[in-house]
Amino acid sequence: MKFRLIVACVTLMTLSACSSSPDEFENTRMTDIEVGYERAQQAIQAGNFSSALQTLEALNTRFPFGPLTHQIQLDLIYVYYKTGDIDKSLAAIDRFTRLNPNHQSVDYALYMRGLTNERAAENLFQDLVGIDRSDRDPTKAREAFDDYAELVRRFPDSKYSADARQRMIGIKSRLARHELAVAQYYMKREAFLAAANRGKYVLENFSDTPEAEHALAVMAEAYRSLELTELYADAVATLKHNFPRSDYLSKLD
Repeated sequence: MKFRLIVACVTLMTLSACSSSPDEFENTRMTDIEVGYERAQQAIQAGNFSSALQTLEALNTRFPFGPLTHQIQLDLIYVYYKTGDIDKSLAAIDRFTRLNPNHQSVDYALYMRGLTNERAAENLFQDLVGIDRSDRDPTKAREAFDDYAELVRRFPDSKYSADARQRMIGIKSRLARHELAVAQYYMKREAFLAAANRGKYVLENFSDTPEAEHALAVMAEAYRSLELTELYADAVATLKHNFPRSDYLSKLD
């Protein structure tokens, strides 16, 4: 009798396990959103950003809430950036940071906003052929600088902050070149005081860039043209002190 009871119990346990197996198997299957997200990730890794964009946008629309929602939105920011859709990338970034101000990936969103604004400031064709377009509108470059500055200020230990700092240095040089391009424009039109003020602005705001040398030379040349002897002498002396081997010195003596 005892043997029969044991066999019966084992049989019941086996049947119970078998009856629950379909449910357990069902729980291990990937959901639609997981399948779609995996497909989008594969497309991103393959560099097929158009395909990834279609999938991510469909997932974002179909599943506005869920465990993958934030990651889908962050990936959309990246894919918009990679496909060159500046407006959609910035809109997605602003929406994400506004709705999720305390999210652990806010630093990434700020970094991407800097990259997106920096890209908007570029002109691919002119960069490829080596044309210096420092005279272009610097608005987006300034916005990118501000984005990186906010990232560094709020998240100094973020893994994105080191690159942001390097990019800020490059942007400062670009902004300085813009000011000097305007100064040269004024010099050609003999608006010497306006040119000098542009050079002074570069020294006050971008003194740690290589463009400071040129700014001093512009100031000296402008003051000489205005016959402002003391200001001219000060500018030349400062240039000699900071850049003793400057090629500009021979033109100012």
